[in-house]
Amino acid sequence: MRVVSLLVAHSLRRVRTLLLITGLLLGAFQLVLIFVAGGIQDSGGFNQLATLLPAFFRELLGPALASFMSFSGIVSVGYFHLTVIGALLAIAVTLATIPTAEVESGFSDFILSRPVARHWIITRTIVVTALGCAFIVALMVVGSWGGLNAFARRDVQWPSSRLIASLAVNLYMLALCWGGVALAIASAARRRSIAGGAAGLLALGFYLLDYVGRLWQPAEKVAWLSPFRYYNPFDLMMGSPLPAKNLIVLGAVALAGCIAAYVLYARRDISH
Repeated sequence: MRVVSLLVAHSLRRVRTLLLITGLLLGAFQLVLIFVAGGIQDSGGFNQLATLLPAFFRELLGPALASFMSFSGIVSVGYFHLTVIGALLAIAVTLATIPTAEVESGFSDFILSRPVARHWIITRTIVVTALGCAFIVALMVVGSWGGLNAFARRDVQWPSSRLIASLAVNLYMLALCWGGVALAIASAARRRSIAGGAAGLLALGFYLLDYVGRLWQPAEKVAWLSPFRYYNPFDLMMGSPLPAKNLIVLGAVALAGCIAAYVLYARRDISH
């Protein structure tokens, strides 16, 4: 465990600035949404805003449209806005591809010249990815609740603690899912750019599959393959509890990626 602790500490020191800036930006975004929602609430513009939405977007939201077009709904957007999801997944992929970066730079040769088993490098990466994503999501939650208590009106309906927690936990598991996929790819790739690019393209492809599946019935037959299918914030906003199935599927994909990473990294040639 001392080996893992030293490797984790070294990796976290190298990415601390990236994690801090990303976390602060996403936390600040939660504050901005609170001000935006407050401004719309004060002007009575939620009904007008609903009429301006494109028909396909109203169809996508379905019964959740009423929940979305509210103070609580706008504040909750900070956990499923495409920019937020993209930023968090980018961080997860960046952290998960650390082993490839170390092989590419030759740092892995330095590590393995000591009595360090290869599997500790993968374990270190899993820990760093999990802690890094948790840190960012935690700053987002702090931004939401800190902003609500400091700036939001008391006479409007805030998003419930359960809703914020469910959105945050589900988003975190989605990030771990793609971190596991990226780690498996990185354990076999020769270049970090290739590993990150492949993981990013996979995420984009599955996101589009989920999006099309929600709008086009024939695509529904294969849309279940997309991990994004197991992050449905609109159901949560309508009061549904966080399905255990979503967490189990996302966790299973992350676990499968980690297991594949152990196997692939143990067998790969790390010379560069």
